[in-house]
Amino acid sequence: VDLKFSDAQQKQENQIKAIRSFIAQKVDVIALAPVVESGWETVFKEAKDAKIPIILVDRGAKVDESLYATFIGSDFIQEGKNAAAEMAKLLNNKGNIVELQGTVGASAANDRKKGFEEGLQAFPDMKIIKSQSGDFTRAKGKEVMEAFLKSDGKNIQAVYAHNDDMAIGAIQAIEEYGLKPGVDIKVVSIDGVKGAFEAMAAGKANVTVECNPLLGPQLFDAAKKLAAGEKVERWIKTEEGIFRADTAKEVLPTRKY
Repeated sequence: VDLKFSDAQQKQENQIKAIRSFIAQKVDVIALAPVVESGWETVFKEAKDAKIPIILVDRGAKVDESLYATFIGSDFIQEGKNAAAEMAKLLNNKGNIVELQGTVGASAANDRKKGFEEGLQAFPDMKIIKSQSGDFTRAKGKEVMEAFLKSDGKNIQAVYAHNDDMAIGAIQAIEEYGLKPGVDIKVVSIDGVKGAFEAMAAGKANVTVECNPLLGPQLFDAAKKLAAGEKVERWIKTEEGIFRADTAKEVLPTRKY
């Protein structure tokens, strides 16, 4: 197997250029994690015309289903719903929440927001009072949380972050503000990276909803089947769990990412 790799630096135009380059090289299969959901029709059609199947990995694309072979990844809406249910337990069904959204336009951000809002419908006394993009980064998550605390510090009972990195940034902001993260302000996030387990073990975060990134084996298997002309499922779902502060210390040594 010859693996050709292109790092698009989080830019859609670079991803499109890379796909066109792979088409020109007549590769057998193209896999990508679309940085945003829209704007893929033209280049995906070019791949289809060249009879090269596309595998979407970890992030979805808003295109006709005929333009890609399969999506390998999580149910982002379910992740958001799980986060809302966990938040309700932590807040006893009542409280003000601030939301750190992921990158604007990314399928994970859109769906994690949608799922969380759908989950909150069962809890009328819980509401999102502020919501802004932290771009999935620690630095931006901290910056946005600082602004939330400045404007609404006394009214915030919890923070919901679309990924652990932003939650870790928010934890720093909460500490610098003089409050205890995980205690004064509950922290629920998504991903399940080691940093979140370390924060939970230290009592600074409460829950992380797993988004399993170890998709390589599933991707390799699907690519092999497609290259051989076999059919694959439209959505190959990843296996994921929910982790809470009370088990973080014992689970931490087993985490692979």
